[in-house]
Amino acid sequence: MKRQRDRDEQGRAQNARPRDGLGRPLPHGSEGVERIPEDIVRPPEQSLSQSRELFAAGRPFHAHEVLEGAWKSAPEPERGLWKALAQLAVGITHLRRGNPKGAVSLLTRARDGIQPHVQDPPHGIRAAELVDYAGELAARVERDGVEDVPLDDLNPPLGG
Repeated sequence: MKRQRDRDEQGRAQNARPRDGLGRPLPHGSEGVERIPEDIVRPPEQSLSQSRELFAAGRPFHAHEVLEGAWKSAPEPERGLWKALAQLAVGITHLRRGNPKGAVSLLTRARDGIQPHVQDPPHGIRAAELVDYAGELAARVERDGVEDVPLDDLNPPLGG
């Protein structure tokens, strides 16, 4: 028998399954790590601070959830930057999960999405450094794969 999808109060599909530290779904009833709600609106500085902490703790998927919340609530001129920051986190998540193709794709998209904000980045975001970081990490993964990238190299210089 096919299991019904989890739904929110409006009937939209959502995944309430527990997740591991890299955001992979676990079977219902499993013990997962605490989820970060992506629909919480935080001030930009808080989003950056919390994301830095999550990256430092080796939880890029959860940093993605924070950054996605910032992207969805940002004013229009900043949305592309926040989306690119969320993509950066997903790229690092793919790298940690051992998926080089996904990592390169998302890191490249992140680099390209951050690039237009290099001249005047809001909230102290270190856009120029992030463009270099994402591009260099994508090239490294493409050249060497994901196996030998130290965890210390997966902590992007967000600023803020």
